[in-house]
Amino acid sequence: MELIDTFFNWGILVRSFPILIRGLGNTILLGCAAIVFGTMAGLAICLVRLYAPKPLRRLATLYIDMFRALPILVVLILIYYALPFIGIRLSSFVSAALALSLVLAAFTAEVCRAGIENIPKGQFEAAAALGLPFWVAMLKVVLPQAIRVVIPPLTSNCVSVFKDTALASVVAMPDLLKQATDAQALMANPTPLIGAAIIYLAFLWPLVRLVGYLEERGKAQSAR
Repeated sequence: MELIDTFFNWGILVRSFPILIRGLGNTILLGCAAIVFGTMAGLAICLVRLYAPKPLRRLATLYIDMFRALPILVVLILIYYALPFIGIRLSSFVSAALALSLVLAAFTAEVCRAGIENIPKGQFEAAAALGLPFWVAMLKVVLPQAIRVVIPPLTSNCVSVFKDTALASVVAMPDLLKQATDAQALMANPTPLIGAAIIYLAFLWPLVRLVGYLEERGKAQSAR
């Protein structure tokens, strides 16, 4: 009974639930913002790396390598705590969204590059033979085929982004984890943390299963 009262106190869980739900809303908002901006930036960086002049390709490669190597927490702390020294002050939400977007863009660029390079060169040649300009062929011929290849890894990256939103609590953003730790301190009981873990599981488990489904579907299509 003591274990249950300590970690699964129903009364405390009910009292903390509205606090946790507010944190979940901030977590979802942060994750969606990072996914939208990170994916768009990643696709742009991918195209620069593949088709831009050589100096720009090298810069894109440097960006990808650098942000794939840096831990997100380091990027977040640099943005939130270091930029104010040069007069740039960002809110905790903007800092977290920017850090997640920068890192996601690097991984998205690599995933998209692999998807585009997986398309046979004959597709480009056929489009050119039809008189389609390069970028029209890219948008209407190549990218639609590449999307089918990159959806599973991109979806997996999106799940990782939602998990990494928990790092925003380091800069005092009221995400799910921060709200849970505040509720735990206020109520002197770890039950809100258990509640947060359950909410994370309920929210992310379907996405994890979706990734598995997309991967199996992709393998089945490749085998045909």
